[in-house]
Amino acid sequence: MTELPPDPGRLRAILAYLDDRVAENETVGIYLRLQQSAVREALARTQEQRSARPQPRAQRRSSAPAATDSTKGAAGFTVERQKRAVGPEPARIHTADCTSGGAKHPIGAQEARAALTDPMVQACPFCRPDAALGMDLD
Repeated sequence: MTELPPDPGRLRAILAYLDDRVAENETVGIYLRLQQSAVREALARTQEQRSARPQPRAQRRSSAPAATDSTKGAAGFTVERQKRAVGPEPARIHTADCTSGGAKHPIGAQEARAALTDPMVQACPFCRPDAALGMDLD
C-alpha cells in the first residue's frame, strides 16, 4: 500500500472501510459456496436418476426407431428462419404439416417447446404449434 496518513482519525476511517469490504466479500463468498453446494447436490441427484433409468430408454429406442421426435409427420415440428438485414434472426415454429412460410428444418417436440420460450421465436399463427404442444403463449 502507498503512504498512509499520519493521523489516527483517517487511519480509523481507512480501517473501517477495509473491514466493511472484507465483510462484504466474506458474505459473497458464503453465498457462492452455498450456491455451489446446491448445484453439486442437484447434479448428484440428476446423475443418480439418470443411472437408475438408462435401461428403459435404450429399450424404447431399439423397439421403435422410426418414431423419433425430429422426423416429419403429423406430430413433428419445423423451424423457419426469418431473414433480416440487421440484428439477430428471429424464427417461427410450425407443425410439420403447415404450408405457411418458407424453407423449414425439422425439429423435435422438445426442441420446439424449448424454442418457443425464447423471445426471438414465434409460434406460427396458422398452425399453432404452441397449442399442439400444450403450451399457452397468449
